[in-house]
Amino acid sequence: MVYVLNSDGSPLMPCTEAKARHLIESRKAKVVRRTPFIIRLAFLVEGEVNTESLTLGVDAGSSVIGVSVTTEGRVLLEAEAEVRKDVPQNIEERRSKRRGRRNRKTRYREQRSDNRKRPKGWLTPTMETKVRAHENVIGKVCSILPVSRIVIESASFDIQKIRDPEVEGEQYQQGEQLGYENVKAYVRARDGFRCRSCGSRDHLEVHHISQRKDGGSNSPDNLITLCHGCHRGWHEGKKDMVTLSEYPGFKAATEMSTMRWILLDRVRKAYPGIPVEEAYGYVTNHERKSHGLEKRHFIDARVISGNATARSDGILWHAVARRSHNRKIHKDTILKKGVRKANQAARKVAGYGLGDNVMYAGQLCCIHGRRSSGYFDIRRLDGIRVHAGIHYRHLTLVERANTNLIYKEVVEVSPSGRA
Repeated sequence: MVYVLNSDGSPLMPCTEAKARHLIESRKAKVVRRTPFIIRLAFLVEGEVNTESLTLGVDAGSSVIGVSVTTEGRVLLEAEAEVRKDVPQNIEERRSKRRGRRNRKTRYREQRSDNRKRPKGWLTPTMETKVRAHENVIGKVCSILPVSRIVIESASFDIQKIRDPEVEGEQYQQGEQLGYENVKAYVRARDGFRCRSCGSRDHLEVHHISQRKDGGSNSPDNLITLCHGCHRGWHEGKKDMVTLSEYPGFKAATEMSTMRWILLDRVRKAYPGIPVEEAYGYVTNHERKSHGLEKRHFIDARVISGNATARSDGILWHAVARRSHNRKIHKDTILKKGVRKANQAARKVAGYGLGDNVMYAGQLCCIHGRRSSGYFDIRRLDGIRVHAGIHYRHLTLVERANTNLIYKEVVEVSPSGRA
């Protein structure tokens, strides 16, 4: 299946590969993108261009977004997009760098934190990234297909009900920390004032199972009591001597509850001419099970679109969000005489940039790292390294970089057309 754009850039219904080849050979169309394959007509198609009603189903998620564009009988596009997970680490690194720089250069500057005001609707950088990832995915789909209806699955989770199914009434106001001075006091009492690793009662400390820099919270479920020796051993890398219980956490549930209405409002404002509807998880779950479909994000999106029995061609697109450039200018280590070594290479080295798809020895690869000397670190689309330092003369450019790494997966399709 080939996606088609009108000469003015508006999306048209897709065509077959044979028809696209004929249009390109007769110079009535040109190739816009390779993954997925998109052509643009050289002439303007006027009048009604959407002969079928296309519904975009969106399975909103904290880490993976599933999308599916369907008609009553067939699937036109299915994809799964991975959301960036490195935002908390980048924000923490930027914060530490700024603190060090201000301490060195403006030690006696007056505090300026009181004159900053967050705008209405402000979200944390992590949540803003996730919401924008959903907006970008919906925007890219609507730019290549004439979508006439959007359905987004939203979810609201009752965390206390998940922890204790019998909680009700005033019990919602009487949490597990009722009667304790603070979180640390509750965690120590919960663990019996003993180290959860060796059982010692001396020099007890509270440890984060999932570190704050890795997205962990200060919730009691993420805290555990350790003695000073076990705690120090863990942070010194001697993790074999400490046994910790796994922390499932409710981070994803909290994020989905936060972005629920914000995402719906933003999509409705961005596409005023397209109806944007809301779906619910329990309905999707019931429909998927009644049709005997597998639990995957793109299949959930197909069910959300209202056409669970639409026939699929077995093509699933994957999109992995990534940074387009490293904004860190200098390396952390300062050389002699105060010289700071540059941390960035040029955006383009010998005509190649970070994330470009290239062909090497008959294999499609992606540029993962670049050096000003003209040598590149290239890897396969699944992340496996092909060569740590190959010269640009051995590479052939296939496609310029995008903000997403896009690759195709062929999924098995049953005779009924269900993937």
